[in-house]
Amino acid sequence: MITLEFLITSLVVVLVPGTGVVYTVSTGLTAGRRASIFAAIGCTAGIVPHLLATALGLAAVMHTSALAFQVLKYAGVAYLFYLAVATWRDRSAFSVDSSVAKVLATGLVVKAFLLNILNPKLTIFFLAFLPQFVDSASSQAFAHLLVLSAVFMAMTFVVFVAYGFLAHAFRRFVIESARVQNALRYGFTAAFAALGARLAANER
Repeated sequence: MITLEFLITSLVVVLVPGTGVVYTVSTGLTAGRRASIFAAIGCTAGIVPHLLATALGLAAVMHTSALAFQVLKYAGVAYLFYLAVATWRDRSAFSVDSSVAKVLATGLVVKAFLLNILNPKLTIFFLAFLPQFVDSASSQAFAHLLVLSAVFMAMTFVVFVAYGFLAHAFRRFVIESARVQNALRYGFTAAFAALGARLAANER
């Protein structure tokens, strides 16, 4: 059921930088390893509704309903642009000191959760991706789909935590350079804006 092909394909998909990776990396840089774990938890939790939609067949409705897709898409676009503006305006965001910034775990999880739940492309992706590794004729097809979903989520969490920890390892480099702090602020602002623009441009 869990094949090497599925594991390799899932790993490649998870490793590709997207909104969740950008958010987790920025969190790891500014708030430390513990905060990046909460960001990874939120990003992983944001996958659950999309996986459930796929497992329950609701993704087919999203795929055929232009209105449903557009509503969710532009909600996601608005949120990404909000993050871009907030990052641009907050000049203290990357001015970290030697101590770990204190942030609320709940806020980190909620922000990360919203990033993924407001991305309709995830639902369409899982609709096309997961069924390839499930035998639809099997009486256990639904259970198999849930198991594959759980494995994909576990891989997502581990990879995102690794991204966050790697970013945290560069905190000292960031702390010692105001130029790097500004470059990061501009870079993450541009990344969120670009991701929002790309989502807006996607028809399906």
